[in-house]
Amino acid sequence: MKLIIHDLGTEFDELIDRNCDRTISADGKYAPCQGCFGCWTKHPAECKMKDTLKQVCRVMGQADELVIVTKNMYGGYSAAVKNVLDRSIGTSTPFSTYRGRQMHHTLRYGKHGLWKVVVYGEISEAEKETFRYLAERNALNDGFERSEVVFLQDLSGLEAAL
Repeated sequence: MKLIIHDLGTEFDELIDRNCDRTISADGKYAPCQGCFGCWTKHPAECKMKDTLKQVCRVMGQADELVIVTKNMYGGYSAAVKNVLDRSIGTSTPFSTYRGRQMHHTLRYGKHGLWKVVVYGEISEAEKETFRYLAERNALNDGFERSEVVFLQDLSGLEAAL
């Protein structure tokens, strides 16, 4: 399954929907992570908050390919996208294992294929470097085999990037 998480407006819904199996709109209509770790222990992979991200861990856990479309924020994800990613900690367990000769949390859903980030907006070379490193580390931590980052000055090339 291909999942797209994006911070775009509703005018891009049709374009996004025809390029994936599932979407999560980082529209800010949900609560931020409370850090309770209930999605790890009390009710695995399910957030206790009753909003649109209640099942985000399960949806992300089933994705073979994850595409994140985000505005550049100083070499990092937009606040809305970061909020969605924060709520997905339940895709792993509280137990630890070694991956890539480093300690990481055990994956609840196993390995995945591609972690892809499509970044739009003004971006410096230093920010590009930061984004590449961030995507690589996020992919490793969440059990994705590879990562890729695409940079767009504007959204006219979005469909080709997806």
